[in-house]
Amino acid sequence: QLQLVESGGGTVQPGGSLRLSCTASGFTLDYYAIGWFRQAPGKEREAVASIMSSDSSTHYADSVKGRFTISRDNAKNTGYLQMNSLKPEDTAVYYCNLRSSSQAYWGQGTQIIVSS
Repeated sequence: QLQLVESGGGTVQPGGSLRLSCTASGFTLDYYAIGWFRQAPGKEREAVASIMSSDSSTHYADSVKGRFTISRDNAKNTGYLQMNSLKPEDTAVYYCNLRSSSQAYWGQGTQIIVSS
């Protein structure tokens, strides 16, 4: 019954915005760090952003700094990635990752296409 479900993907024009969600079922999010990764066609998977479990400190890749915001709502068992000022090079499949001191889980991936 454990699930980690991503939503919010789709197609958007350059300069637009999208918000991705990652919701856990069957376990609580409180003690997991959350990371977002992406993989574009012909490219290796890269880390985009992360947020810690305790102090909620955040980290961002240089390519998205100032445009993307990672957050979490433990009461809703959900992590978010707000993406603003989207560029064609942001086109990729995006994956959420949850990691504790002993366990890790991956979402199913969601497609983001930034195109006119």
